[in-house]
Amino acid sequence: MTAVAVDKPVLERAELPGDIRVTLPRLLRSEWSKFWSLRSSYFALGGLVLAMIGFGALFSAVTANQYPDMSRVQQAAVDPAQVSLRGYVIAQLVIGVLGVLVVTGEYGTGMIRSSIAAAPRRWPVLVAKAAVFAGITLVVTEIAAFGAFFVGQAFLDGQGIGTTLAADGVLRAVVGTGLYLTVVGLVGTGIGFVLRSTAGSVATVFGLLLVLPVLGQALPASWGDNINPYLPSNAGQQLLVVHPDAAATLSPWAGFAVFCGYALAALLAGGYLLRRRDA
Repeated sequence: MTAVAVDKPVLERAELPGDIRVTLPRLLRSEWSKFWSLRSSYFALGGLVLAMIGFGALFSAVTANQYPDMSRVQQAAVDPAQVSLRGYVIAQLVIGVLGVLVVTGEYGTGMIRSSIAAAPRRWPVLVAKAAVFAGITLVVTEIAAFGAFFVGQAFLDGQGIGTTLAADGVLRAVVGTGLYLTVVGLVGTGIGFVLRSTAGSVATVFGLLLVLPVLGQALPASWGDNINPYLPSNAGQQLLVVHPDAAATLSPWAGFAVFCGYALAALLAGGYLLRRRDA
């Protein structure tokens, strides 16, 4: 019996691309994909926009309704720009938590080991993650801030107390809202790298933003006047003040610079510990 030869498929070895180095642009693309692969990213950013615009509309509508019954002193104290942007108080908590989750989520799932294995130098991982997060956050928070401003002014214009972006300090306050929220998120990212725990990092962010200013108010006046302006949220929120007090310790941009210093310190500490510890 004659044997029939059967042709077998020849398996060719897959060739790797010539350049497989881990570069910052490739890490940026990786972090972009990871960010948008998480449902929490969509929920958090969507909640932030709803909080900014929804609370801005609510506060503006209530202020417009109560304005005729206010005393002249109360009417003079109404700042239409700040009324419409007041939703940032809630938005800062949302973005602070998201900044934590983009880091601690990887520690929780163990994905951080893959990131570190791909980029053994580690610093590029932190830089790429912070850059992608900051870029996305800045765009979304600026859209939310301008949306809250215009929706709020639509309610306030009914009482003739609205304002425009051309008014003194208003454009800075609106743009500054997005900048402030972005830095809040970066503070959360840095703390996430330092603590690696979602619960501990979220508690720390909330403590810095909410608890620390309250404790500062309990200090004796001689201490509080020198300490409170430099607390993280107090310094950063100077950028949101439309008509800053001439006697204020920090100007709007100086206060924001101090706040950026806190974020940079958190990221540097996180980067240092990322290099020193095992993933």
